[in-house]
Amino acid sequence: MNPTNLADWLLQRLHGDGAMNRQLHDLLLQAVLQGQLVAGSKLPSSRWLAQELGVARNTVIDAYDNLLAQGCLLTRAGSGTYVAELDRDAPQGTGRSVATKAQAAPTLSKRGQALFAHAGVAARQWGAFMPGVPDVTEFPVRTWLRLHNRRWHEARPERLSYAPGGGLPELREALAEHLRVARSVQCTAEQIIITSGSHQAVDLAARLLTDPGDTVWLEEPCYWGLRSTLQSLSLRVQAQPVDAEGLRWPAKLKGAAPRLLLATPSHQYPLGMVMSLARRQQLLEHCRQHGSWIVEDDYDSEFRFGTRPIACLQGLDGGDRVLYVGSFSKTLFPGLRLGYLVVPKVLAAPFAKASAELYREGQLQQQATLADFIREGHLGNHVRRMRVVYGKRRECLLAAVQSSFGDQLPVLGDNAGLHLVLQLPEGTDDRRIEANAAAAGIAVRALSNYYSEQSRAGTGLLLGYACVPESQIAPAFRTLAGVLRKELS
Repeated sequence: MNPTNLADWLLQRLHGDGAMNRQLHDLLLQAVLQGQLVAGSKLPSSRWLAQELGVARNTVIDAYDNLLAQGCLLTRAGSGTYVAELDRDAPQGTGRSVATKAQAAPTLSKRGQALFAHAGVAARQWGAFMPGVPDVTEFPVRTWLRLHNRRWHEARPERLSYAPGGGLPELREALAEHLRVARSVQCTAEQIIITSGSHQAVDLAARLLTDPGDTVWLEEPCYWGLRSTLQSLSLRVQAQPVDAEGLRWPAKLKGAAPRLLLATPSHQYPLGMVMSLARRQQLLEHCRQHGSWIVEDDYDSEFRFGTRPIACLQGLDGGDRVLYVGSFSKTLFPGLRLGYLVVPKVLAAPFAKASAELYREGQLQQQATLADFIREGHLGNHVRRMRVVYGKRRECLLAAVQSSFGDQLPVLGDNAGLHLVLQLPEGTDDRRIEANAAAAGIAVRALSNYYSEQSRAGTGLLLGYACVPESQIAPAFRTLAGVLRKELS
């Protein structure tokens, strides 16, 4: 490419958005890497090229200098600037091949590849019928803002620093009282570790109570995020099928007893059954005998319809083998990113110290605001109000299902939480329905995605109703029903 052709080529691609020196650098680098500027060819002088492009000479000089520093260009005294010979066969990481570095795809570890391949996070996090999402538009923003501003008016330097081990003492004290009344949790403030949500709580528990290669049990099916968290820690994650009473300890162990066991006894996720009292007692006894720890994820148990919330497993345990996980993602709003882990007394001190060591938490002003929000009764009032709102939306969705399909498609898990499961006939491709629904503007989750063993996966759709206004539920379900009929016909 001669100087005139190069100038024309650049003029066709330069535009007014962004720094001109960066654009020029990127275009010249592209021309070198793609072979349009061959090794040994001479570049025009910075003065001439600047005049042709209508830019300042310093713009061209800056682009040339950056390419010289990268080894793409070289200068010959008294002769000018030339394209360097690039060693395109050089091994990665030697620093000799700009082309190789620019073109090579990043290489993840085997653990990273597995996490990436099985990630279940969705791009869409709002609207009909995204499960697990509360109606954040109903959050009492003015009340929160008043409390938040009050805390900032009295902000002290220590409140703008890192959080103490375990989190702000005021929040831990307020939480201990709230959990005792609302969920029958037996704990003191010192047993509560403030986290950034349930993922971090489980991560902390697994890091401190297991070693790589240890056996960990998860419910089958279960929330994909917790499975990913545990698998990323090089643990032997085993799926234990649930039945009508929840997780069951097998009559005969196959291999080692679990070091850690994750369960959702008050409202199994995603199927919705409640673990019976007999099953809870059996589970606790087996864990005591085998030295296993139970992580109880109490993710949305505040929202039950027609009955009082079910008491937690931790309250039966007496604080011996159960670590209790909760967050404010469902009761308040997910973006708050505050949760908690209640640990047995013997674990309180090491867990508090480890949380500060690993995560270096902050958000003390946010934690202080939340403490006031709980102590002044706003959390309880909000949960009670939203229980009524979600109950009405649940009824609307059930009516829409009945109107479109009658009893053809059974519903599971509709007595609590923020979603229900619409069962589909065996052999139905629920993942294809999920994709087709997304194309129609409806967000659903395929039930089969929550199973680690696809040979025993159930088929169905998780339909969240919490973030869908009542007026939109019937029209949105009619759209989904159209997608379903095409698949089921």
